[in-house]
Amino acid sequence: MTDGDEQPPGRTTDGDEPRPTVDAADVSADKASAADTSTVHVSAGADRAADASAANLSAAADARADDTHAESAAISAGVDAAVDTIAPAPDAVLPYIAAGPAPYPVSLAQPDPARAVPRRRRWPLWTALGLALGLVAGAVPGVLLRESAPDAAGRSAAKDDPGTAAQRRLGERMLALLDRQAAALVGADRTGFLAIAEPTARPVLSRRYAALRSLRVTTWRSTADGVPAAVDGKPGEWRLAVTVGYCFVVRDCAPSTVELGTRWRLVGEEPRLTAVEPSSTDPAGVRPWQVNDLAVAVGKRVVVATTPAQRRKLPGLLAQAETAAQAADRYAIGGRPPDRYLVYYAGKGEWQRWYGGGRPKWTAGYAVGVGGGRHDVVLNAQILTPTGIDDLLRHELTHAASLPDRGYADRADWWLVEGLAEYAGADGQPVHRYDGLAEVRDLLRGGWSGRLDAVAPADDASDDRVGGAYGVGYLAVRHLVDRYGEQRTLDFYRAVVHERRSPEQAADEVFGDPWSMLHDDCVAYVRAVVG
Repeated sequence: MTDGDEQPPGRTTDGDEPRPTVDAADVSADKASAADTSTVHVSAGADRAADASAANLSAAADARADDTHAESAAISAGVDAAVDTIAPAPDAVLPYIAAGPAPYPVSLAQPDPARAVPRRRRWPLWTALGLALGLVAGAVPGVLLRESAPDAAGRSAAKDDPGTAAQRRLGERMLALLDRQAAALVGADRTGFLAIAEPTARPVLSRRYAALRSLRVTTWRSTADGVPAAVDGKPGEWRLAVTVGYCFVVRDCAPSTVELGTRWRLVGEEPRLTAVEPSSTDPAGVRPWQVNDLAVAVGKRVVVATTPAQRRKLPGLLAQAETAAQAADRYAIGGRPPDRYLVYYAGKGEWQRWYGGGRPKWTAGYAVGVGGGRHDVVLNAQILTPTGIDDLLRHELTHAASLPDRGYADRADWWLVEGLAEYAGADGQPVHRYDGLAEVRDLLRGGWSGRLDAVAPADDASDDRVGGAYGVGYLAVRHLVDRYGEQRTLDFYRAVVHERRSPEQAADEVFGDPWSMLHDDCVAYVRAVVG
């Protein structure tokens, strides 16, 4: 609960209830039972009726395909092995766009019943990055993603060996077919989407199509990461690594990106798509729409998605996320919040699979950069409690609003990144009502060095150690806001996290005070609050 007279400066509140928009496409009959506060879209299976014929394909793609006449007889089976290929997953070849079986059978320990509804929520060291930080000075974090997809003129440029002329022509034909498929996907033409694929690939492709249509895909564009490489021991089969730029809901956005490995078989002179594999080199890991059917709710500022088994929770989650987005928008660096926040609600199996899994056991949620100025947010259904979801959403959406594309490169800045998110999560409540004060007190008594740049917890830290570290970050940022105001604190954040200046340089430029003094003042404030 927030005391109105203690809200941070500049806070505004939109009194209107969020009103989700309705997408008539891909609405299945079982959605009628959902609450009327949102419209839920559930991706369908392979038996969905075709929306249009394969004749409605891109004319531009046809022209390019005609210009790249195949010369399959000239393609050597012994293509240089140095051309980078993407190996399939060990248990299966995961085809195009999204895989959709039931949750993966990965065990995850249930929370201790005695701590089932803790007062203090737990968030990981990984909330800001979505991947293990593991950084050293000057290193680039794991969420560094590719630039936006290049223009058509540069689409066939290879990152590796340019290969033979015949390989390049084959690659152009493959890209022309992927262009056709992209036009069909965005144009709601399921038949056209499946037309370039072998029959054995179509059931899975149908599920992928439905997942992306549920997310309201508006842009889908492939660029080649090299030239096609022959599959060893399988004559006539080829791999082509691609990077896809994609947008959901908003048209003409700066695309997010995902790396995929397409598999093909030559039928005469014509390549036919047999599978699309998630890339093992993609820094953000496997996206939810690649490995699950999805139920989706679309609101004014937020898209919330989960598995069909959890779809009844979507209306409530969307309403809470829409409220959290209003708070998070205030912390967008440069005043430009994301065009949409995308939140995934993960069950036990999905939590272990999505975006690489492997988070510490106390993780309740995280944000992971996917390019285009966006960070997807993932919530852990196994740990979340009704009392903690609102401030967790504010926390994670603030990461999505405030972090740069590349995350942050210095572990020493952890207190500032998480402190700002905690400050947003607290939503203007008085300092004495912050839930983590007891854990901060324990941390101070437990041997913390008193250095903000050394407060980040280890991956295997205890819940109390983690809670204390987040509390220290919150109190330090709260002290800066109380002293200099929100805007100047955000300017300091931008200088340190976005522009990668040292706190010493940033403090002098933004606050006009030496960082050595401010650091000690922040620590003294932390000690004074907890006693």
